[in-house]
Amino acid sequence: MEEVSPSYDTALVVASFLISALGAYCALATMTLVRGRDGRVSKLNAAFAGLALGGVGIWSMHFLGMMAWDIDAPTGYEPMETAFSLLLAVGASVMALGYMAAGPFTVRRLLVAGPLAGLGVAGMHFVGMGSMRFAGTLQWNAGLVVLSVVIAVVAATAALWLAFAVRGRNRRVGAAFVMAAAVSLMHYTGMAAADVFCSTGDRTIGLPGLLYRSDLMTMVVSVALAVVAIIGIDVFFQRVLRATEQPSR
Repeated sequence: MEEVSPSYDTALVVASFLISALGAYCALATMTLVRGRDGRVSKLNAAFAGLALGGVGIWSMHFLGMMAWDIDAPTGYEPMETAFSLLLAVGASVMALGYMAAGPFTVRRLLVAGPLAGLGVAGMHFVGMGSMRFAGTLQWNAGLVVLSVVIAVVAATAALWLAFAVRGRNRRVGAAFVMAAAVSLMHYTGMAAADVFCSTGDRTIGLPGLLYRSDLMTMVVSVALAVVAIIGIDVFFQRVLRATEQPSR
């Protein structure tokens, strides 16, 4: 086994950050519609916000970040584990945002939902890395693993606070970039926790039945664009509908 020093594709690192910010902004925009004028909570909007945050802001960011990571060997991803990581990210985000939206904002709610979302993010990250297959193995730095989990919990708690405290489009844009920076910091800290060891054999041979770069890129972009398009259209028509509604007397 030979230790390898990974390199990064700067363009994809930047793209991973931007797609995280896009997902975060979609989530924040949707959260403004979670409560109707009658005070009722829209479970559909909470689910859409969780889908935007988990599916685009976290999951798509993670795998673009993984594609930016080059170890000079064919790297594939097990399809079922990759899909499970998506469900994990979305599920944790939906539960956290739904719990926050179910009642008035309180510190207690934040301290329950924040760690829930953070552990979901961290779980998604390491399941996603665990789905990776290549001619070698990873050895983990326990200290950096713990640090990445702590960052995930703190970042998720801050993100949920922003989701319920921010008002105004410009502030939402700023909050989205803050959330993207937090998610990216957790992601790249988690990646730094892994030391890569490749076999000294032929590194050009890939394993069958895996998702490789082109397939994964198609999946990530498709998920991100589909989620953003669906949520963007939904938010637009909901706002038009609310603008035309007469306040109840």
